[in-house]
Order: sequence, then structure tokens, then C-alpha cells
Amino acid sequence: MKKNTLLIMLLFITGASLEVSAQNKIMLSGQVTGEGQTLAGVRVVSKLGGHKSITDSNGNFTIKTQIGDVLTFSFIGYITKTTTVKNTQFLKVVLESSEALEEVIVRDNEPVEEIAFMSYSQGFHSKIAPAHGVYNYQNVTESYARIDENQFKHVSASPLSTFSIDVDRAAYSNIRRMINNGQDIPVDAVRIEEMINYFNYDYEQPKNGDPFLMNAEVANTPWNSDTQLIKIGIKGKEIPLGDLPSSNLVFLLDVSGSMNNANKLPLLKAAFKILVNQLREQDKVAIVVYAGAAGTVLEPTNGSNKTEILNALDKLEAGGRTAGGAGLKLAYSLVEKHFIDGGNNRIILATDGDFNVGLSSDREMEDLIEEKRASGIYLTALGFGMGNYKDSKLETLADKGNGNYAYIDTMQEARKVLGTEFGGTLYTIAKDVKIQVEFNPALVKGYRLIGYENRLLNDEDFNDDTKDAGEIGSGHTVTALYEILPVGKNSPFLKPVDDLKYTNTITSATGKSIELVTVKIRYKEPNSDTSKLIEEIVKPDAKDISNASEDFNFIASLALFGMQLRDSPFKGDAPKSMTLSLAEYGRGKDKEGFRAEFIRLVKATD
Repeated sequence: MKKNTLLIMLLFITGASLEVSAQNKIMLSGQVTGEGQTLAGVRVVSKLGGHKSITDSNGNFTIKTQIGDVLTFSFIGYITKTTTVKNTQFLKVVLESSEALEEVIVRDNEPVEEIAFMSYSQGFHSKIAPAHGVYNYQNVTESYARIDENQFKHVSASPLSTFSIDVDRAAYSNIRRMINNGQDIPVDAVRIEEMINYFNYDYEQPKNGDPFLMNAEVANTPWNSDTQLIKIGIKGKEIPLGDLPSSNLVFLLDVSGSMNNANKLPLLKAAFKILVNQLREQDKVAIVVYAGAAGTVLEPTNGSNKTEILNALDKLEAGGRTAGGAGLKLAYSLVEKHFIDGGNNRIILATDGDFNVGLSSDREMEDLIEEKRASGIYLTALGFGMGNYKDSKLETLADKGNGNYAYIDTMQEARKVLGTEFGGTLYTIAKDVKIQVEFNPALVKGYRLIGYENRLLNDEDFNDDTKDAGEIGSGHTVTALYEILPVGKNSPFLKPVDDLKYTNTITSATGKSIELVTVKIRYKEPNSDTSKLIEEIVKPDAKDISNASEDFNFIASLALFGMQLRDSPFKGDAPKSMTLSLAEYGRGKDKEGFRAEFIRLVKATD
């Protein structure tokens, strides 16, 4: 009898314990913010139950947990935070910014890709979206210019490859945003050259007064045993901030209703405060805003008067339609009125790109910007936000305005673009920079340029000083990557053509078998209309990729990841593990943790 009584008591205690435990289980909701903005893509992990969630585009999350559980919140660019669940009330979490990305890389024993960007309530993964133009994902109507991937060309028929350099980096940070938010990635958003040029590399500094120096390297292609890669790198001369010319800047800021989100106008204002803190007494800043109409909220003000500039930024609020054309005209009139001879006269446009009133067509915008560019007024474009983001329009405006284009998704990116790389973002050291590569047909059968599809030039444009090309800023590095098919190798990507009847280039080139390619670079000084020429020879000394530089390995990883995101046929059967292996080998010192962040992003994709 005693045994039965004891058994009943144990069953009662166990049942009561299970009931209490079940009662403690809750679905907790909350929001994560950092530096005054909601944070999308924050990873939330429950210690007791091991449940996982991620914040949505508004910073909100829902997770299965219980009273007394410990939740961990981690996000790139912010210090990891833990908090104990004390009740069922809506939980508000504020993360503090971290200067080094490496500090917040997740390093538990669980593979990141198994949990990355899975939401308890949403349950989606990043994946490739349909090609070209506007795509629709959860009412998203973002637009991207069409990219038709470069194909292999026969050296015998096309021995020259000519293109304009590109120092824009918007594609990488935009892709990062999509991966962090679990969104589809449109293939036209993947511009491989911008992914590669987002990162800085250990290239040698220029000498002999030239504004930049070329660096070249050749290695076997990791994903194709029949081809080789040629890396062509350019390092821009770094000019100390005190030696830079005086600036005449107009901030052209979109305050229309479409900017009324935490990752748009609030982030924009915080980002521009970083820029303001870089200004000197000899610099001048004016602020023009546009919504239903355009207006000047700050007349040209000395950079030393930071309080007045910051107060003007703080007062901005979003609302109304988008009179972008009127704003652009007003900004140009202010720059012209206060033009500095030999100075940096520039408009800095910050918007989600959603122009719909006034000069709404790309053609009208381009004509105005090209006209003002000829007078020495440049335009830099900074993109913000998501959902209705118009990447194609901002890229066009910056290209036509002799400026660069960046996408700012976090305060960490704002510090990079407007703080750490301030000189390169705003100060041009060489304009209309073109590259022309001549391949030796005695050694190279075919080639293709990886990326730069929207920067290709006709061969005759190289010597034409009236043709517009890209700009290099102070301290910028620019990298281009070619995949070549050596003579004696075959590839299904190099379609057969008949032999040339009247031209035999192979015979004429056999005496120069120690030359793989000749690289020519044309550029103009910022205030000159006449180009200068630099010419370098690249020798055929291909290394195994494992013996190539760390930078080359990391660049190859970026190129391969871009091709995987685009589902390019040129990637072959290369697995994600190859991308990660190249990136890990090429990680190097990585003081700021940007390369570690890239590795995490690769792991987070399907």
C-alpha cells in the first residue's frame, strides 16, 4: 500500500512539474533598435529552449521562450547583448554599436548556415530572384538595371578589351541587406565588380607623382581547371585630409513620404552627422530638401560651424510627394553661386531613388547632370531604405555626375563611407579613367571580363578624350578580374569561329611569348581635359591559387560568390565550400572585420 501511495505522489509531483513548465512557455514579442533606428536581421537565440528567431524589416521578432530564460541578441556591427525574460510584456532591446565587426561574429558550435535568418513566424531563406528589372517580394518593387553577363571572346577576333573603371560599392552592401533580411536577391542587383571593389587590398602606393599605381597577378582558376585568372589592381594616391582642396557641398536630401521609415530618413540624418564631423573651416555646406516641393533649409555654412549644420539636420521630417527634379535644380544653382575654382564642388544626393515629380525620366536627369559635370560640378549618390528602392536610377545619376554611388544600410556602413573612407568618397584624384587590355594570341585563346557589364567601352573610346569614364578618389583601390583560356585548352564557353582569312595575329605575336597581356590605363587630372597614358606588361607566370596572395584568394571568393548568386554557368560545379575556403585563406589581418562579415554572409545563404 505504501509503495502505491509513494508512486501516486511521484506521479502527481511530476505531472505538476510538467504543468508548471508548460505554463511557463510563452511566445514573446519584441523590437530591437540601435543608434536610433530599428535593426533588421538581428539574430535572437533562447538559451533554455534553443529556439531561434530574427528581426524583420521593422526590427520586430517573436520567439518561443519561458520566464527565466536568457535571450542572446547578435548583429554585425553591434555588441552582442543578453537579457533575462522576466515577464510576458513586449521586450525592447537596444544594441550598442561596435567599432570592429569581428567583435560580434557568431562563434558558437552551431553552423551559422543552419539557423541564419530563419524567423519563427516567417520561416524564409535568402534565394535568387528572377532576372531583370522590377521584382516583387512581399510587395517589394525595387528596380535594377539589366545585366547580361560578359561572355568569352576569341583573342584572334577581339584582342582588345576596353572598359571604364568603377569604384561604386553599393551592390555589396545592398546584397548584404537582402541576405540579412532573408529577401530574394535579384540577379541584376549582383554587380560582381562592386562586390570586389567594396574591400580594400594591400596594393603598393603610387610613385613618381602618378595618381595611382597598377598591380597585376596571375593564378589558376579554382573553379575551372582549364582557365586562369588575371587580377589587375589600381591603388589611388592617398592625400591627407588637410591637403585636400576646399569643398563647396550641397546636401540634397529626400524628405518625401517614402523616406518615413527608420532605415531611411533617421539613418540618413545620423549618417550625415558623421560626414559633418569631417568638415574643415575652409569647407562650406548647404542643405536642400525636397518632398512636395524643394527648399533650402541651410544656406552655405562654414564647416567649422558644426552646431548650426547639425541642428538643421535634426529638424528634418518626412512627408509629401517627391519633387526630385526641382530639388536637383535648386542644388545646382547653390553650387554654381558659391563655386570654388580648383575646389571640390559637389552635390551629395541621399534618397531611396523614388523620383516621381518633375524631372522623372532618367534621360532628363542625365542631361542636366552631364551639363553641370562639364562645368566641374560632380554628383555623389547615397542610397537608403528598401521596398521601393531604385538602384538603377541612383547608379545612373552617379555615373553621369562623375561621382560614386554607395548604399547605406547600417551605421557601420555610414562610418565606412562617410568616415573611414571620407577622402575617397568625396575627393577625386583622377577622372575619366579607362583600362584597355591587349591579349597576346600566342598565349591566350579566349578571355572574359568578370563584371563591369555596364562599364564596357568601344575600343576606339580609349583614345577619345571626350568619352566619359570612371573616377578614382583619394586612397581608393580598384580591381578588375579576367578569366582567360590559354592556347591549347578548350572550353564549351568559347564558341568556335572560322579562322581569319586576311589577318594572322598569332604569327605576329610569337616573338613576344614572355608577355601575357599589355595593360594600358588612360586618366585625366581632376581639372584637365587631356588624358595621360600608363602602360604595363603582365608576364605569363601563373601560380596555383594556394600560392597566390591573400588578396587574390579573397577576390576570387567574391567573384565566385557573385556568380553563385547569379546562378552563372561560368561557376561550373563549384560548391559553397570552395567559396568559403578561398575567403578563409584570403581573410588576412582583417582589422575591421569586413572579410569575416563576408564569410558569415556566404554561410547564411542557401
